[in-house]
Amino acid sequence: MMDFHTVKSYLLGLQDSICQALEAEDDQARFQQDQWEREEGGGGRSRVMADGAVFEKAGVGLSHVMGSKLPPSATASRPELAGRSWQAMGVSLVIHPENPYVPTSHANVRFFVAEKDGEEPVWWFGGGFDLTPFYPMDEDCEHFHRVARDAISPFGSHYYAKYKAACDAYFYLPHRDETRGIGGLFFDDFNELGFDQSFAFMQAVGDAFVPAYVPIVRRRREMTYGMREREFQLYRRGRYVEFNLVYDRGTLFGLQSGGRTESILMSMPPLARWEYGYVPEAQSDEAQLAQYLKPRDWL
Repeated sequence: MMDFHTVKSYLLGLQDSICQALEAEDDQARFQQDQWEREEGGGGRSRVMADGAVFEKAGVGLSHVMGSKLPPSATASRPELAGRSWQAMGVSLVIHPENPYVPTSHANVRFFVAEKDGEEPVWWFGGGFDLTPFYPMDEDCEHFHRVARDAISPFGSHYYAKYKAACDAYFYLPHRDETRGIGGLFFDDFNELGFDQSFAFMQAVGDAFVPAYVPIVRRRREMTYGMREREFQLYRRGRYVEFNLVYDRGTLFGLQSGGRTESILMSMPPLARWEYGYVPEAQSDEAQLAQYLKPRDWL
């Protein structure tokens, strides 16, 4: 049986725990909270940290929104849901570190319900987390994927390979013919274990983000860098912007459903750059990134 209250209570606590963990890693910045409401129904609380010693910008948002009719982005692959009322709740975050050697990372977990009079509600969980390094290191990539695998292996040995592949496929920029980063986990429309176990699966993913990401931050935050590394970081951030604005389902759903634009786009980096015809110097550290932008078995 669905339990909205328990799911929302978990999400509220998850937002708190992630924000606390990130603040503990930064010596000077703290999250500022913005509570908001949505005209059609629901609202949320957006938290943003800016200009920190470690994190140039980090956004951790919680939302619980609802509507009378699903937008096109939600029914394109599920036409049978057209015309249903809906509720969606979740936590979503994006972290843009100051040091180019600390990877950018994204995570989200969510619960979605579509309802229609006289019919059973259609519900599912979704989410995941992924890593976008600009100067990747095998140790970091392997650690990130190991935590991802271990988090969901109790639910079935096949899930890591399935949702690792789904992550590689989803965070892909067709117009660049490259993945956004080195992947992680991505799952959607997940209800196959029944409500209680499907909810437990989502919690396992949400709880795994901090142990997957924070140890990498600690290893790389003090590495020395210069203008070359900084400019490359900003150039690669442009790919992040391209994906989020063109392909990201959450961004499209939020904008099409009348969501709060400021909260939807808080995932954008504070600075990014584009350079026409950029090609990294052969054999340089920047050139090595290309080999990491092809899916591989990290474990």
